[in-house]
Amino acid sequence: MLDRARGCSVGAAVGDALGMPLEFGPRSPPGAFVREMTAGRLPAGTFTDDTELALALAESLLANRPLDPADLANRFVAWYRASPSDVGLQIAAVLSDIISGSTWKDAARIAYRNRPNSAGNGSVMRCWPVALADWDDLGELVADSRVQSMVTHWHPECVAASAFVNVLIYHLLRGASAVEAVDKAAHAVEMPEPLAVTIKAASNRHRKELMNTGWVRHTLESAIWGLLTTDSFEEAVVQVVNLGNDTDTAGAVVGALAGAAYGLNAIPLRWQEAVQGEWPVGSRARCTVVELARVADRLLSRG
Repeated sequence: MLDRARGCSVGAAVGDALGMPLEFGPRSPPGAFVREMTAGRLPAGTFTDDTELALALAESLLANRPLDPADLANRFVAWYRASPSDVGLQIAAVLSDIISGSTWKDAARIAYRNRPNSAGNGSVMRCWPVALADWDDLGELVADSRVQSMVTHWHPECVAASAFVNVLIYHLLRGASAVEAVDKAAHAVEMPEPLAVTIKAASNRHRKELMNTGWVRHTLESAIWGLLTTDSFEEAVVQVVNLGNDTDTAGAVVGALAGAAYGLNAIPLRWQEAVQGEWPVGSRARCTVVELARVADRLLSRG
């Protein structure tokens, strides 16, 4: 379980960093897939806001059990004030309202009311620390997964997708096959019917059909497709980040899932050595695979 938990933490950052230079680009043609860390808007191997927000969530989970949404919102605000390299529109709107004096709940509700059809992937991209912190309590895992989403993403599909991903990781950590884990999570989590249909059909989709946009439904579709149609960490992540569009977020999600499925030792060493970022943002402190694995260790110890 320890190796799988470390794989989840490191895998999410690796997928994020591998997808970073491909973000909003076209789908890569077969035979021309990107398989190495390359520079984009950030230096090669650098993780983005997907991992930064996950680390903020991890710190909040380590400080509170169950998860305290007010504490989490304050940590997100501190991250936002530090001028990160990228901030999603939904997250920026919510955090700006909090800075202006709104409570986290009011800010999130207002954002949902103003954009009721917006179901972005900003909460599912960061949700994996909950699965590690609550590895010993499935009920608390589902509750914390839902709460962490609602701090910025109130849409029912965002909330349900976060719970689904973490229940999936819960079963992968225990050695369930990818197919078995997806099935168990799909039956355990209540979700809107369109999201359930997407999950069920994901593995049968053709690569050309995967849109891989910032819509949470598309991100989940891509990640599950990558997990279920490959047989290694490397292939799962490579296939997904080369779909184009929102590549870093889809990479982060499939990286967390594949890392939990195959473990840290299955992640190519060249990627482990390359991945890095700054945490906390603005601190000039370098976060590498060592620190990312330590985050997993600490989260497991919380349980």
